[in-house]
Amino acid sequence: MKGVPVKNFGQPTKRYVQILDIANDAELIRKYCHCHSQEAFWPEIAEQQREVGILEMEIYRRENHLVMIVETVADFDWDTAMAQLAAMPRQAEWEAFVAAYQGCDPSAKSDEKWQMCERIFHHYER
Repeated sequence: MKGVPVKNFGQPTKRYVQILDIANDAELIRKYCHCHSQEAFWPEIAEQQREVGILEMEIYRRENHLVMIVETVADFDWDTAMAQLAAMPRQAEWEAFVAAYQGCDPSAKSDEKWQMCERIFHHYER
């Protein structure tokens, strides 16, 4: 198994981890993965995420289970940023587009679909 490089932003950051189960259908999973690929992802969505303070976002998959890791600026407020993001151009269109693969209500906002995780372990420094 190969590792994934971790970016150093040169500033304090926050990390959020969320989970979501998508439809357990091989073709839908393939399409969902494709729409998040570098060649198919909507660039304006990434730009808008950066505008609200999201530095990096990753999604990992195992079967139909997804884990999203979001790195943000240190003073990031999740609720405020998500409200700003929801009001930006094409964001509602993107959410409706991916909802077809997520098995969610197309009008559901991101935070209504993705469930926030609580960190229960950290490789503690001594």
